[in-house]
Amino acid sequence: MSFIEVTGLRKVYRLGQEKVYALKNINLRIERGEICCILGTSGSGKSTLLNMLAGLEKPTRGDIIINGVNIAKLSERKLAKFRQENTGFVFQSYNLIPQLSSLENVGMPLMFKGWSRRKRDKEAKKMLVAVGLKSRMKHRPNQMSGGQQQRVGIARAFVAKPNVVFADEPTGNLDTKTTADVMRLMVRMCREHNLTLILVTHDLDIAKYADRIVHLIDGDIHSDEINKAIYVPGEEDGESQGSPAGKQPAS
Repeated sequence: MSFIEVTGLRKVYRLGQEKVYALKNINLRIERGEICCILGTSGSGKSTLLNMLAGLEKPTRGDIIINGVNIAKLSERKLAKFRQENTGFVFQSYNLIPQLSSLENVGMPLMFKGWSRRKRDKEAKKMLVAVGLKSRMKHRPNQMSGGQQQRVGIARAFVAKPNVVFADEPTGNLDTKTTADVMRLMVRMCREHNLTLILVTHDLDIAKYADRIVHLIDGDIHSDEINKAIYVPGEEDGESQGSPAGKQPAS
């Protein structure tokens, strides 16, 4: 069984008497450790699919099995617990708590897990060092640049070593150089910890960092292709030697 298996997934919204099919019939398998990009224009259904996979919305029909658990069938209480134990999120708008320092923001997922203040501060410090923010631990969001805030967001997403990280247009508010830095950072974190990354974007240049690109058009999978990623951690020239072996697309 694949790490993530999606079967017959549909999402229908009602607008008065009209039905809007955001997702029509999605079948998809994603392997553990894979970096999978869901690519599409506005209105293609990519953000809806991300929300379904992340357990933020319930499908109209279909199954979403993550690590052996069908999250489409879970109650809201069990779904919240599943997200807490298995997922991390990186948002376009950072979603940091403005009153908290970088250290406190990064430690939030660990607080929800019941970790002591001392233990979560220790782990949060390690993550901030790993993302290059050793000197920004006590800074609040309004004291940092957009790129620094997104690095805090990445540290927060990865601090609890989740099974899967969801990134929704994570570089949409960043300049070109910072975008490359942030994408390389996320790829490196995933490779170091063998974590699955599901990345949603409309930008083909961002999609090129993925092992695989799933292109959505009007709520359907238009194509599903292995990609030769443009960045492999540890290679000085940043050029990929190809996608991880043994990973083939499945629809």
